Amino acid sequence: MRWHYQSVDKKNSGVGVLDKALRILAALEAGPQSLSELVATTAIARPTAHRLAVALEHHRLVSRDFSGRFILGTRSSELAAAAGEDKLLAIATPALTALRDATSESAQLYRRQGDLRICVATAERLTGLRDSVPVGTVFTMQAGSAAQILLAWEDPEKLHRGLVNAKFTAANLAAVRRRGWAQSVGEREAGVASVSAPVRGPNNKVIAAVSISGPMERLSRQPGRLHAAAIVATAARLSDYLLKNNK
Repeated sequence: MRWHYQSVDKKNSGVGVLDKALRILAALEAGPQSLSELVATTAIARPTAHRLAVALEHHRLVSRDFSGRFILGTRSSELAAAAGEDKLLAIATPALTALRDATSESAQLYRRQGDLRICVATAERLTGLRDSVPVGTVFTMQAGSAAQILLAWEDPEKLHRGLVNAKFTAANLAAVRRRGWAQSVGEREAGVASVSAPVRGPNNKVIAAVSISGPMERLSRQPGRLHAAAIVATAARLSDYLLKNNK
């Protein structure tokens, strides 16, 4: 769901507090922002911007990242799915459930927001040791197979910026593009391995990453050998669904 806002210089709804709240949500579409950045972007007075951002956070339309910056919350995705606007989220849960059952590992769907990635859907392993990633969990783009997927097909400038302080290299991302999937072992968290593949929108742009994750003792140091085929197939089915339902 994209938030559309008409600036105060053009046309307002006539409900000032609502217009300002939408300005905050529109600003956060570009990525995380501190309170000072929100004030500068929206031209809303600092006390008002803080009050509205905290109120939106209460309703889960806004959340915080690891640095305390404001980001879009999970409620917007939920509303989009309920309205039938987000076709990917509408089919993500059954697809992830099937992937979990096929691999016996927890499955997730990630989307990128600025320099972060957010878990927007998940299917947890039902028993035993698992890598639990609840919906709404925020990670950096500097580690993990999903981060590799969400960065690998970016334009060269964004890719170069994304590699700063990353635990993977340009050579790693070149290999990801060549084979169509990524793996990580202990990148995001010690003892955790993962495998991911890209979900593409109608314009062939990578819009999400499908992943499975679990302990290295089960997934080994080459998790892609075990599960890449199942994850790539799931990502392809999601991509095909989006293509067919965009016509």
